[in-house]
This record gives sequence, C-alpha cells and structure tokens, in this order.
Amino acid sequence: MALRAAPPRFGPLQLALVAAGAAAAALDVCADGWVAAGYARGGRPGEAVLVLSVLAAASAATQACSWLWLRSDPPALRPAVPPRLLAALHFLQLGFLFRCLHALKLGWKVCWAEQEDEQERSHMAFLSHDISMLRLFETFLENTPQLTLLLYVILQTNKAEPSQACGICTAFLCVTWSLLDYHRSLRSFLRDKYELSWGSSIVYFLWNLFLICPRILAVALFALLWPYGVAVHFLLVWLAMFLWVSLQGTDFMESPGAEQLYRAMVAVILYFSWFNVAQGRTLYRSIIYHGFILVDSSLLALSWFWGQSHSEEHLYLVPVLIAALLCYLLGLALRVIYYKWFHPNVRAQPGGGRDEVDANGSSEELGLRSLVVGAGSSSEELGLHSLDVSALVNRRMQWQAQAHFTSRAPRQRGLNGAAALESAV
Repeated sequence: MALRAAPPRFGPLQLALVAAGAAAAALDVCADGWVAAGYARGGRPGEAVLVLSVLAAASAATQACSWLWLRSDPPALRPAVPPRLLAALHFLQLGFLFRCLHALKLGWKVCWAEQEDEQERSHMAFLSHDISMLRLFETFLENTPQLTLLLYVILQTNKAEPSQACGICTAFLCVTWSLLDYHRSLRSFLRDKYELSWGSSIVYFLWNLFLICPRILAVALFALLWPYGVAVHFLLVWLAMFLWVSLQGTDFMESPGAEQLYRAMVAVILYFSWFNVAQGRTLYRSIIYHGFILVDSSLLALSWFWGQSHSEEHLYLVPVLIAALLCYLLGLALRVIYYKWFHPNVRAQPGGGRDEVDANGSSEELGLRSLVVGAGSSSEELGLHSLDVSALVNRRMQWQAQAHFTSRAPRQRGLNGAAALESAV
C-alpha cells in the first residue's frame, strides 16, 4: 500500500472509470425502462408500475441532492452554464448525467495535460467525490428495491430468464461497488494514510456483498407470502432507521429541510446495509445495527418458512436459507478480518492511534486533510477565478470523512466552500 502525501494523480485509469460511470448512468435508465416494458408485455402491470415508481422516486431524490449541492458550491466550481439550464436539466432528471459528462470533460483535460496542475487535479477530485456520493444514493434508492422485486418475481414464477439472472448479478455488483467506490473516495480526505490496496479492496467488496445478499433474499421471501406486508415492514424499519439517524445529529446538508432529505435517504440505505453517519466510536453502533438486521432478517425468513410449511413448492429454498445465514456470518467475519488485518493504518503523527472503527484512536491523533481546491489562475473552461489566499473546501464530504474516520471532532455548520474555509481558518 503506497503512502499518499499528495492528492493522487488523475490518469487514464481514473478517466476510464469516470467514463464508465457516465455510461452506466445512461444505460441504467434504459435498462430500467426495458425491464418495466418486459413486465408490461408479460401481463404484470403492477410490477411495471412499481419499477417505474421506484425509478422516479430515486431519480427525484438524487437530482434534488445534486441541485442543492450545486447551489451551495462556490461559483468558481460550478459548471460554466446558465443557472436556468442547470435547473432545467435537474428538473428533467438529467442533472446527475450532466455531472458525469462534465467531470469526463474536465478529466480528459487533466489527464492529457502536458504539465500537471494540482489545482485542476483537486478540482477534478472535488467533482469525483460528489459523483461518488450521488451514485451511492441512486444505487441504493433504485437498484436494491428493484433487485428485491426481480428476485421476488423469479421465486414466484420458479423460473429465471437469462436476462433476469444477469440483471441480478449486475445489480449486486453495482451496489457493492458503489460502497467500495464511496469508501475509497472518503479516504482521500485523510492525511498521511495508506491507500486501499487491491487485496484490501477485494475483502471490503466481499464482506459488503455477503452481508447485502442475505438481506435482500429474506425480504424477497417474505414478499412471496405477504406482498403488502413487506411494504408495511419496510415503512416500520425505515422509520426506525430515520429516527436513529436523526438522534445521531447528522450535519451534512446546508439547511434543516435538506438535512431531512439526507436522513430519509440514509434510512433507505440502512434498511439494506450498514452506513455510518455520525462521529464517534462506531464499534457499538455497528454491533447494534448488525444484530438488529440479523434478527429482523431471521424473523422474515422464519415467517416465510412457517407460512409455506404445508406447501412443497419452495422447499428447495430451505438449503438456500441456510446458505444465506452462513453467508451473512461469513460477511461479518470478513468485516472483522478487514478491520483487523487489511484496513490501512493511520500515519498521522508518531504514536498516533488507528481508525476509530479499529480501536481507541482519538481525533486529535488523526490527521484530516481537507479536499482543498486552490483557486489560483486557471483556464476559462474550469471557471476558477484567480485568488491569492482563498481555498475552496468540499465541506459536505469532509464531514462524511470525519464521521467515518474520527472519534471526536469539532462540528461546524457552514456553507460549502468559502464560508467553510473562513470557519476553518
């Protein structure tokens, strides 16, 4: 694992990943429309409407976050397009795709520049962090419910088309990859910290995959016998998670109303997967969460087993349930292994502690490097103004990094960018 002393260079590999993200954003919408059309042609209009409803709700929430973030960003970092056009793009649900294309354009310039410019590189990192966060929101709000629905349809019909099997595998990979990409993105805010190696990334990817798969299977099985009951279950668990997030006092968005939107989206993520949102020791919160999800998923699976005890139609799923339980326990074991042996150690100061999730390190020992975008002279395409001393800080992502990697840190509320800089200085 290479020690990072400066922001990583934006090279061809990073450019290819940005291009893949832009292509995925466009193809995902087309794929959802194709799936909904398939349900409609197959005489399942209810599933078609449900797919489109989930798509619309997830897209609206993601576009709202994207628009709120753009409004709070310093003018120097906003795309060089009229504000009304930006608003229209977000209203037409094209804001996230536009962000990806804008990052691709800037990334191409940074990647093939003859002389490396740290300001432009940091600006590109600023955009990439926002895209990573938005992709995580969109993936969990859209793909995980649709994945549950797809698995439910396969179990109900006792047959799986090749496209459905491919869709399930692709969706699982997308969900776990979005978590890994988000985690790697947050790590760039840490000063003097080893980057994730390929081995660490694989273990991180696998434990998330092994924890999410059994959860979705349990919900799909419960829906087989009680299709409307699963909606009630989701609402109750979502409310509990929303309350839990609210009690942790998140401070991510710029206004109270927007903060409620953020908490609502995080509650959806927590229905399926662990997501840390508050500073402080995460060990006990993680134990409480995984214990709750394990008990809840077990009750869903047992309810299905009890409900179909007089039917032999789905008895083949009993070994699958046992395998799912072992898969979940394996995921928990891999998580412990990751944080014990694979998690990169902090190298902030001599004698500094480890990450909070690992052990008893304090925030004073943990060096947080703000993602600072120097606003010196730059090209007209980037829209950065020439400033001597000022810097532009991605406050929202810095807050997330503090929540993930520190035990105690001062909480600040301020506008993203210059206002956050003034409070930090």
